[in-house]
Amino acid sequence: MKIAPSILSADFANLKDDILTAQEGGADWIHVDSMDGHFVPNLTFGANVVKAIRPHTSLPIDCHLMVENPGNFVEDFAQAGADYISIQYESTAHVNLALQLIKSFDVKAGIVINPSTPVSLLEDVLSMVDMVLVMTVNPGFGGQSFIPETLNKIRKLDQMRTENDYHFLIEVDGGINPETIKECAEAGANVFVAGSYVFNSDDPGERIEALKNAVRDSA
Repeated sequence: MKIAPSILSADFANLKDDILTAQEGGADWIHVDSMDGHFVPNLTFGANVVKAIRPHTSLPIDCHLMVENPGNFVEDFAQAGADYISIQYESTAHVNLALQLIKSFDVKAGIVINPSTPVSLLEDVLSMVDMVLVMTVNPGFGGQSFIPETLNKIRKLDQMRTENDYHFLIEVDGGINPETIKECAEAGANVFVAGSYVFNSDDPGERIEALKNAVRDSA
């Protein structure tokens, strides 16, 4: 179980402090959502933010690239200090090439699918990825409600992982709270991204602990 607070919901004017608060509150990873305003309508930040926060946290930095032509950005994120770089399956016709590029920088590679993308499309890349991220909301904006139908995707991925003796992590992102995290954990997810639930609180550490307790209760 890993809790990865998303800085998309943090206070950008106090980003360092919010990251340290999450780290001290029990976060396992820091999640960075990079959006280009093309693949998704929102525009956030790039590798420069990863480079800025890298000296201030010992936690793995998990970067989700919601960008067109993600291969153009991989080197910058890798050199900035990313530990995981995940690309959207829908964002490029050259999925294998982009994943190979990530791994060439000795960075963990992840593949991401939107709520409407079938798990079956990932069959030929599952052997080469370190993580599969199932979007449990439509990508682009924080604060959305969890889409329950995505639980079937998690179950299918977990089944494929077991049947083929794969070792990739299953990450979920979107609408995560103590109720939905329990359902995702029961379906087979290992890594849980939570943005607004953690950072839109006076006590992020308490929220992180609530998420961890919900996962433990599901075991």
